[in-house]
Amino acid sequence: MNDLSDFDGAPASESALSTQRVTDELRALILSGELAPGSRIGQEELATRFAVSRIPVRGALARLESDGLVVLKPSSGAWVARLDLKECLEVYRIRERIEPLALEESVPRLSDAEIVALAALAEDMVDSPDTETFLRLDRQFHLASYRHADMHQLLQMIERFWNTTQHYRRAFTKLLGRERNWIIHAEHRLIVDAIRRRDARGAGNLLMEHIRRTRLELAQHEDLFPTTETPRRRRARK
Repeated sequence: MNDLSDFDGAPASESALSTQRVTDELRALILSGELAPGSRIGQEELATRFAVSRIPVRGALARLESDGLVVLKPSSGAWVARLDLKECLEVYRIRERIEPLALEESVPRLSDAEIVALAALAEDMVDSPDTETFLRLDRQFHLASYRHADMHQLLQMIERFWNTTQHYRRAFTKLLGRERNWIIHAEHRLIVDAIRRRDARGAGNLLMEHIRRTRLELAQHEDLFPTTETPRRRRARK
C-alpha cells in the first residue's frame, strides 16, 4: 500500500473528497431536521445512501462529532446529538456573552456594502415563506455580522452552538408563529441600525438582549425537549 492510497484502496484525494461530501450532506440532513435529535445513524445505511464505503462515513461522523452534531458511543454506534432543557439554556447563556463580543469586534471592519446586505437579509426574513427559509436567513444574518471578528476560535465556538441548537430554534420558531415573530424582526432592524451607525457596543447590547429573550422564552417550553432516554452529547464515562 503506498502513501497516496486510503485503506480501501482509493486514492487519498478521492477518499478525502468522499468524506467531505458525506460530511456536508449528513450535516444538511441533521440541520434540516430530517435526522432528529436522539435518532440513531446507521453507518451501513449511510454508505449505501451516498454510494461510498464505510471509511468516508466514519470520517464524516468523526468530523460531525467535533461540530457537536453527532455522538459516537462505544458498542452503541452513532446518534444525532440532543440537548435537554438545562443544556440548551446553558448554551444560550454562553451565547449571550460571546456573540456580542464577536459582533463588537466585527462592526468596525464591516464594509458599507456588507451592512447593506445585512439590512436586506433582515427584510428578507420578514417575508420568508416558511420556517426553513427563516432559519437559513437568520443564521446567515448573524454569522455574516460576526465574520470580521478576527477571532477564529470564538467563531468556531459560535458556529458549534448554532449547530447544536438548530432543532430547538426550529421548534421554537414554529411555536411562536408569524404573529409573534414581529419582535424578532424588530430586534434585527435595531441591530442593523446600530451597526450602520458603527455603534459596536450598542449593537452588542441589543444582540445580548435578543439572545436573552429567546432563552427566557425557551425556559417556559420544556415540552420542546423530550425526556425519553436517548444518547447525550457527551461520551459515556468508562
